[in-house]
Amino acid sequence: MATNAIDQTRRMLSLVTYLRERPGAHVSDVARAFGISEDELIADLDVLPMCGTSFRGGDLLDIDTDGDRIWWHNPDDVAEPLRLAADEATALLVAARAVATLPGLREGDRQALLRATAKLEAAAGEAAGASSRLAVTFESEGGVFADVDRAIAERRRLWLRYYSPARDELTEREVDPIRLFTIGHTYVEAWCRLSEARRTFRLDRVAEIKLLDAPSDPPPIELRDLSEGLVQPAAEDPEVVIEVGPGGRWVAEYYPHDTAEELPEGGLRITLRTPDPASLRRLALRLGRDGRIVAPQELADSARDAAARALAAYGG
Repeated sequence: MATNAIDQTRRMLSLVTYLRERPGAHVSDVARAFGISEDELIADLDVLPMCGTSFRGGDLLDIDTDGDRIWWHNPDDVAEPLRLAADEATALLVAARAVATLPGLREGDRQALLRATAKLEAAAGEAAGASSRLAVTFESEGGVFADVDRAIAERRRLWLRYYSPARDELTEREVDPIRLFTIGHTYVEAWCRLSEARRTFRLDRVAEIKLLDAPSDPPPIELRDLSEGLVQPAAEDPEVVIEVGPGGRWVAEYYPHDTAEELPEGGLRITLRTPDPASLRRLALRLGRDGRIVAPQELADSARDAAARALAAYGG
């Protein structure tokens, strides 16, 4: 079953209580109780040890598994009364108020969160006043998140007008949404009826969205493991070689690559793979004097022609 971020958060909160009451629970039993696969459960367990009662990193959940059973080693420590410093209370209040405005949140959950926030405000005292002057705005404005979340819950198809930066154009398409996830930005993974393939859409690039009456019916596909990031080049993808100067070293930090060899005077020779080499023309234009595409030759020529056309447009 496709899940979204809100459902996953709710499940992980329930998982903490469940594991506290069942020390040494079997992985298979817990996965069955929550209606998820064992791989999904293990993924949740990888996240839980990074959670705890302090924003400074203390009192984290000490939970691990040997693949068969799950052990929580410090449930009594975590259950001690929580004492928040002023900055921790401020951060928690700002986050709670932001989540309460999140589109797609069930009304019962929203009301429960508001009640908890009110209690925290009363306990925080002066810190609550400081937090009221701060606000967080989610990138999924305009109800895009809410519409996608509703479409997933009701198994309905979506119509999108979507901006593609690689082609610098708006396209219209119908998609069958599969899941929402966040890696830096918020995305929806869906089966695109225009391309007849799985595609990933960034929510802040959706110019317009409509829920359709047609049922969502994506073909059976295996969900990708996103633990290594959104972009995961395949071994059979075409190879591209880029040389950058000191000002372009950031490319090696933002693009998955096979090798990054040091060049004289602080540069790098970066070898990477991509299913769509033409999409790197925009990277070449962005680098300007700080880098160039070396291979394949046709891509290097294409990037050079694109730069010449851009300069000519400025001249006109």
